[in-house]
Amino acid sequence: MIVEKDVNLDEMIKEIQTRFNIVGREVELRKCLAAKLAGKHLLLEGDVGVGKTTLAHALASYFSQNLERVDGDERYNASRLVGHFDPPMVMQKGYTWDSFVVGPLVSAMQNGAILFLNELNRMPEGTQNVLLSAMDEKQVIIPKLGVVKSKEGFYIISAMNPQEFVATTPLSEALKDRFAWVRLEYQSEEEEQAIVKIRSGLENEDVIRAVVRITRQTRNWPDLRRGSSIRGAIDYASLLRFMDTEQKESWIEAGVMALATKVELEDGIERRVEDVLTDIILEVLQDENFS
Repeated sequence: MIVEKDVNLDEMIKEIQTRFNIVGREVELRKCLAAKLAGKHLLLEGDVGVGKTTLAHALASYFSQNLERVDGDERYNASRLVGHFDPPMVMQKGYTWDSFVVGPLVSAMQNGAILFLNELNRMPEGTQNVLLSAMDEKQVIIPKLGVVKSKEGFYIISAMNPQEFVATTPLSEALKDRFAWVRLEYQSEEEEQAIVKIRSGLENEDVIRAVVRITRQTRNWPDLRRGSSIRGAIDYASLLRFMDTEQKESWIEAGVMALATKVELEDGIERRVEDVLTDIILEVLQDENFS
């Protein structure tokens, strides 16, 4: 790998990890930094809770840039992304900048900021394709106002869940062609333990190990279509700080509270989600000698 002489990616990675409490992710950070330094807009793909948003915020802060965040859904139309005219103001001042409500895309372009499009593939295709001219030509055309050119520093980071997720819209080939792509997988068990310790405030290593193992088990349990991300483990550990971990009931209560909203039952499973989670918790506790 050839790196510009004045750029030390290893030092940049270490600084980002230290400043923003990022555990691991050296490979992904190296790719993201290379894309940012090369001016190639970035598309992060991965399951819910793997840290896509964390990386986006860390990059923006590291490069001292403002971050304009957009959370996509099927109702997010192009006028919300670019901006729109306010009818009462148009009546008073006509089609001028004073009557235009600036959207996050135009705002990021005008200010040389980073536009973070969370869950890009939940936006309608028409909204997605508004990005093409901004990415290619660094400008957008606003009817009645003219051309908006981006200032230096304008950059797009998009995050998307895998396409098999419900309510996603496949990105057009034209749009995908303009991104550098980085996939984020779940991290190792040891790294997840370190993350939970940092973010939950729990110090007991044995409890943290069991919490992470329970959470990871939900990702492979046959009754569950979707398991929990690291967020579930963080919530679980945070709750256990205030419960008696010598009691199985505490583990079950905290586990159901933390994980029930983060997992999905397989189609056709008639059991309650709390019963499935209880089975997982008790199995791991037995293996971890908490029984």
